[in-house]
Amino acid sequence: MSEWQAYPAPGKLNLMLRVVGRRPDGYHLLRTVFRLIDYGDTLRLRVREDGAVRRVNEVPGIAADDDLSVRAALLLKGASGTQLGVDIELDKRLPLGGGLGGGSSDAATTLLALNRLWRLGLTRSRLQELALALGADVPVFVFGESAFAEGVGEILTPLSLPPAWYVVLTPPVAVATAAIFAHPALKRDSIPTKIQPFSAEQAANDLEDVVCREYPEVARHLAWLRRFGKALVTGSGACVFAGFATGRAAREVLAQLPASMRGFVAKGLDRHPLWRFAA
Repeated sequence: MSEWQAYPAPGKLNLMLRVVGRRPDGYHLLRTVFRLIDYGDTLRLRVREDGAVRRVNEVPGIAADDDLSVRAALLLKGASGTQLGVDIELDKRLPLGGGLGGGSSDAATTLLALNRLWRLGLTRSRLQELALALGADVPVFVFGESAFAEGVGEILTPLSLPPAWYVVLTPPVAVATAAIFAHPALKRDSIPTKIQPFSAEQAANDLEDVVCREYPEVARHLAWLRRFGKALVTGSGACVFAGFATGRAAREVLAQLPASMRGFVAKGLDRHPLWRFAA
């Protein structure tokens, strides 16, 4: 076996999320702005010569067979025909059901890292095709840049965003994404936005009202953060965030967080740390 190597799986924020329709198959059509942040999970990978794919540690709330990093490795192995395998150790920091894309990011990091470790040489576009089979949010992490997303989130256009630091609060609940999208009160007819320079005035989340109605803890955290400026739910929640022009301003807000709440400060990333692992 090879030596263990560690790879970051950054979280994401939805700076804007509009639901603009629904496909005949039930999937919702979205317009959203993704931004990666410098806070996330870590995967440690070790190449195996015997072809086995295993997660070697216990992760609370995630069975190995359901782990998107394991599923990503198996998918890539089957698509590439490699005889190699991998041991996976997952250090989970992003909360489950938090809207920060933790599982999706784990899958993308697995695809990118194994593309290099297994010496596959697959293109970014091919990895994005594989990523979509794992979930609608996985392709943007392989894409690896701030992006305007359309469709179910897989049609990606790069965006240039100004530097920003974010206060992210993590309410102690796990939001069931499917239930939010299925909720009868969900707004599904937003006017489609066009690709243009993104501004704070566009920041909104069509899922937010339903999430706050169903999860009072999310509403409580959002109300507290809005004392300091514009704040949103990211994705389908539960996490909420607000952006600031400097790290110092963000840390000053976090320092006032009540003892009953948890959160962190993260800087927005322009590119995924493993962006160079695919061409």
